[in-house]
Amino acid sequence: MPKRQSETVLQVNRLIACTQDFSRCRRFGFVFSAPECSHRGVTQLKFWGVRGSIPTPGPGTVRYGGNTSCVEVRSGDDIIILDAGTGLRGLGSALLAEFKDRPLNLTLLVSHTHWDHIQGLPFFAPIYNPCCRLRILGAPGTQEGLVNALTGQMESTYFPVPFAKVPGNIEIEEVTDFNFNIGLVQVRAQRSNHPGLCFGYRLFSPDSLIVFFPDSEPRAGEDKEKVEFIRDADVLILDAQYDAAEYKTHVGWGHGCLDGAVALALKAGVRHLCLFHHDPDHDDKKIDGFVKRARQLVAKAKSKMKVDAAKEGMTIELPEKSGH
Repeated sequence: MPKRQSETVLQVNRLIACTQDFSRCRRFGFVFSAPECSHRGVTQLKFWGVRGSIPTPGPGTVRYGGNTSCVEVRSGDDIIILDAGTGLRGLGSALLAEFKDRPLNLTLLVSHTHWDHIQGLPFFAPIYNPCCRLRILGAPGTQEGLVNALTGQMESTYFPVPFAKVPGNIEIEEVTDFNFNIGLVQVRAQRSNHPGLCFGYRLFSPDSLIVFFPDSEPRAGEDKEKVEFIRDADVLILDAQYDAAEYKTHVGWGHGCLDGAVALALKAGVRHLCLFHHDPDHDDKKIDGFVKRARQLVAKAKSKMKVDAAKEGMTIELPEKSGH
């Protein structure tokens, strides 16, 4: 292992080891416990970043937003964050405003370590609070990549505060199985068709099923495994970056096509499809056209599936259902 990489891993291991007793937080009289949630019995998700590739601020993206991938999911007492794109900054500010002096116990699931999915972490205010515990989880085989990417982007060449010096309690873990639990939420990971190690996540709470596939190109032929993975999802957050014409010139780039995304969701019996990972060259008007096209395809199939384009600030509540 190169010396620089070895030192980084050692720094992170020391950080993880020292966070186990949470001594810094106890100095202030705090004890870590599950955060209180006012929506017990309701699973709620909120979009904080919906863009792909690179942030795109400006007048053309005001309605749907320009921040990159970040979704907040609350189920009972659990707060789960999907991806750490630039939308993570706004989420962090909102969490500190909400919880004030109460400790935060958060879990972050990272789909992969491309820039648009991790660049919000250095600007995530809770990691600078010693009374925040953040578990960053990656699917099997991602530990080394997660450590290198998350710490590397905070080296002095790129950022003034080293990862190992932030006062928050951060743990980076590689789960040992593709099936694991976060509190009462059952999570399953599946490899996505995208360059590098990239995963989609299936979150099954006591009252809902959410599937998150932010970067995913359709495979040739029928993808039976993916259909079953998203089967009967209450909400499917799916990569639909390109229209049919654009996709022809981007085959192999690892991103989805609108028509294919709708077809996949229909085949799997999804209830609500959220088009995600909007192309940086697509303004609000273009995305409106995507929604119109998707709804036409759903109507043609005589389906009741709901379709929206994910937009920053959009919230979806999934009330408890008996027998789910």
